[in-house]
Amino acid sequence: MAVTRILGIDPGLRRMGWGVITVDGSRLVAVAHGVVTPPTDAPLAMRLNHIFDAVSELVRIHQPDESAIEEAFMANNASSALKLGHARAAALLAPAQAGLPVAEYAARLVKKSVVGTGAADKAQVAAMVGVLLPGTKATADAADALAIAICHAHHRRARSIGSIA
Repeated sequence: MAVTRILGIDPGLRRMGWGVITVDGSRLVAVAHGVVTPPTDAPLAMRLNHIFDAVSELVRIHQPDESAIEEAFMANNASSALKLGHARAAALLAPAQAGLPVAEYAARLVKKSVVGTGAADKAQVAAMVGVLLPGTKATADAADALAIAICHAHHRRARSIGSIA
């Protein structure tokens, strides 16, 4: 079985977490992680462009085989949900333009895949990411992005089998 490199993205307009892992059978290894922070005083279009350029650069540098992103959830504020949707679109487009498959996962499934419960908080997710990817000290948005990559690593075979049927 070939080693697969996955880019996980935790979308956000203020802070977009990202994480790259490799999958070799059942072995997961952290490659890199971080946070993209578009300038908050810039117009929306420029912030979205910043996200797109940053993800494009991550794809260029890390050469992932696949990517995964968290699905949008409906917040109480429709304006915030719409802005998150814009940020997701900018982050989705970069790997798609590079020809990568982009999987989307609900936040509850990501948490359940990593922690064992869909109601886990950010601290629990970060702690389990540290356990599943020894030596990784990612926090908050970067840990969430690594968790999305881990979720994809766990579900990617089922997704490809399901798409064949």
